[in-house]
Amino acid sequence: MPDMAIPGESVSTNETRRKQGTTLPWLTTPILALALIGTWQFYVSQSHISAFILPSPASVGRAWLDLLDSPRAWGHAQTTIYETLVGFAWGLFIGVGLGVLIGRIRWLEMTLNPFIVAIQVVPKVAFVPLFVVWFGFGITSKVIVSAVLAFFPILTNTVLGVKSVESSHRDVMTSLNSSRFAVFYRLELPSSLPYILTGMEIGIVLAIIGAIVGEYLGGNSGLGYLLISKMNAFETDGLFAVMIHMTILGFVFYFAVGILRRLLIPWHQSSGLDPAP
Repeated sequence: MPDMAIPGESVSTNETRRKQGTTLPWLTTPILALALIGTWQFYVSQSHISAFILPSPASVGRAWLDLLDSPRAWGHAQTTIYETLVGFAWGLFIGVGLGVLIGRIRWLEMTLNPFIVAIQVVPKVAFVPLFVVWFGFGITSKVIVSAVLAFFPILTNTVLGVKSVESSHRDVMTSLNSSRFAVFYRLELPSSLPYILTGMEIGIVLAIIGAIVGEYLGGNSGLGYLLISKMNAFETDGLFAVMIHMTILGFVFYFAVGILRRLLIPWHQSSGLDPAP
C-alpha cells in the first residue's frame, strides 16, 4: 500500500522551512561579508599592491573610525541627511498625488505619459549642472536633484497601484453612494499602499544617490563633497571610509521604509509578517 501523507507532518515541515528561510540569512549574510573581506585582505597582502590603489580592510577600518570621531564629517553627514529627507518628502508628495490622478483619469495619463517618459530616459546626472546654474551651489539644488530621482519610481508604482484596484470594488463603493474621497481613502489607498511603499523603498535609495551626486558635482558640503575632498587629497582609505558612511546611511533609510511597511500593511505578504490566523 502507498504511504499516506500525514497533514500534521506536512504543516510542521512547511513551518520548519519557513523558519529556516527567515533565520538563515542572519547567518549566511555575515559569513559572506567576512569571506569578501578576507578575500580582499588576502589579495592585498599577497599581491603587494599599492595602498594608493587598494588599501587594506584594516586601513579602511581605521580611516572610518577616524571619520566617526570627526565633527566635520558628522556635519557633512547631517547636510546629506537633510537634503535626502527633504528631497524624498517632495518626491513622495508630488509622486503620490500625481500618480493618483494619472491612475484615475485616463486622458490625463495619455497626455502626460510622453513627457514623463521623455524626462525619465534622460540621465538625471545631466540635470545636476543645470540645477546648479539655476539654484546655485547651496542645498536647494541638491534637494531638487534628490526629489527628481525619488519622484519617478514613486509615481510609476502609485499609478500601477491605483490601476490595479478591481473595478467591481469601485462599483460596490459607488452603489453605496460613497464620495470620491471615501473611495480613495477606504479602497484605493489601502490597495495601493503595497505599490507605493515599494516605490518608496526604491525612491529613498535614489534620493540619497541624488543628494550625493549633486554634492559631488557642484557642492560645498555633504558626503559627496567630502568624497571629492578625500579623492583630491589622494586619501584612498578615507575615500573608502566615506563610501562606508554612505552605504550605512542608505541601509538606515531603506530599513526605515521597511519598518514603515510592516506598520502600515502588516496584512500584506510583502511585509514579511505572518497573517493573523
